[in-house]
Amino acid sequence: MHWKNALLITLIVVLRSPFVYGQNDMNNNKESIVIDSVNYDIIIPTFLGDDQRNYYGNTAPDTLQVIWKHYLGKGKTIISRKLGEREWAGAGWTGQPLLVEENGHPYLIQGAYDHKLKKIDALNGKIVWEYAFDDVVKGTGTLVYLPNEPKESQLIILQGSRLGVGNYLDTKHIPSYRAISYLTGKELWRFDQKWTHSYSRDVDGSALFVNDTVYIGFENSLFTSFNASPQKAKLLNGMLQPEIYQELKLYHMDDVKKHRSNVVTESSPSRIGRNIYVASGSGNVWGYNMDTKVLDWNFYIGSDIDGSAVVTGDSCIMVSVEKQYIDGLGGIFKLKPGSKEAVQWYFPAKDKGYASWEGGVIGSVAVNDRYVDTTATKMAAFVALDGYLYVVQHDSLENDSLVQGPRLKHSYNTPKLVYKYKVGASISTPVFTNNKLVVAGYGGIYLFNYGDNKFRLINKVNTTFESTPILHNGRVYIASRDGNLYCLGRR
Repeated sequence: MHWKNALLITLIVVLRSPFVYGQNDMNNNKESIVIDSVNYDIIIPTFLGDDQRNYYGNTAPDTLQVIWKHYLGKGKTIISRKLGEREWAGAGWTGQPLLVEENGHPYLIQGAYDHKLKKIDALNGKIVWEYAFDDVVKGTGTLVYLPNEPKESQLIILQGSRLGVGNYLDTKHIPSYRAISYLTGKELWRFDQKWTHSYSRDVDGSALFVNDTVYIGFENSLFTSFNASPQKAKLLNGMLQPEIYQELKLYHMDDVKKHRSNVVTESSPSRIGRNIYVASGSGNVWGYNMDTKVLDWNFYIGSDIDGSAVVTGDSCIMVSVEKQYIDGLGGIFKLKPGSKEAVQWYFPAKDKGYASWEGGVIGSVAVNDRYVDTTATKMAAFVALDGYLYVVQHDSLENDSLVQGPRLKHSYNTPKLVYKYKVGASISTPVFTNNKLVVAGYGGIYLFNYGDNKFRLINKVNTTFESTPILHNGRVYIASRDGNLYCLGRR
């Protein structure tokens, strides 16, 4: 290893933040820690891999054979007092597993619709432990290393769920965010979600952990920073709760009225230097300054926004736009925060509804910046509700081509389209390596090979997916709505 990479890894451990963009190549995105003589390599510690939301694992397979599958189970959840109860199986949005190696042996952390968070042996699919929430577990957790804690609390999982079966929006206490010991599967604290102008008190987003502070946008649309330490937690309302540093609203009252209280924040925050970016269902993309501790940047789109702001190698963010509350088409923005002209380009997707969605893009964007050298084509991949996978060259524009923005008030440049393929509607996020692209959705999971800007479908598995996969050592791990967690690759 080059001495500069070794120095950066050392700095990451000292700062106790596993997410620093560009510190390693695609095969070495990890923080290594030791607890009681066991070496833990934290490889996928949060949704989309790091604090830039653009790392998906090291290598993809060349086929999608089922190596093993584990039945995750099913569970009940309440939609509302009016709509009543539903039973869901497997795992869905965002549903991406976390990955840790213990002395080289890989383990997954997977949330599921049977209300349980599970630690699973990645080599054979066997359960190590389970922790039961009060409702289905939807979002992806975040692994946090706290070296000054007792052994059980040194490596913890921050994980959210829906608000709790039997609970409603006006229930007095909704502790839908928890800290769970990675080592034992035991609860360390729970976070009571406040009732705000948002119509949700669930938690879907994945937190950032930077220099001992946790940052997350909850579904009540409070951007919250807090101390993850169980030793600093205090008993409040009969629950051991973490120490809160700050809470900021990710909406204006006009947004509440326009969206009929759908100002839910489901996305996961990302980071560029000392700035954090988070998209909200209020129709805003916000920038938070970690030094001044204020929301000092805002880009108003007006639609519902569910996907996370994904960072590119040129310090821009990719934002997905749902077709709701807007006159124009949903699609993808590439934004340069802080610049005079924030919009680099806009790529619209044709209107086509699916389930309760009206169109646009629900999932996040994948970029290949972490996997290719500086001379290679920089690509972004996403699937719209119109059923198509789109791959664009995100650092190059179409000549003499302008498209209307989502509110029909501005026209923008659009990027060069590299590839388009009908895969069916999806709310999952595609995942790249240097020569493979894996795409999951309601129509199945697809494996593409790519090179010289040409894509070729090499395998497909037919089942239903809402969650996002990870890649590790030539295997794909992904949970399905059919009830199973799959390990796919070559047997």
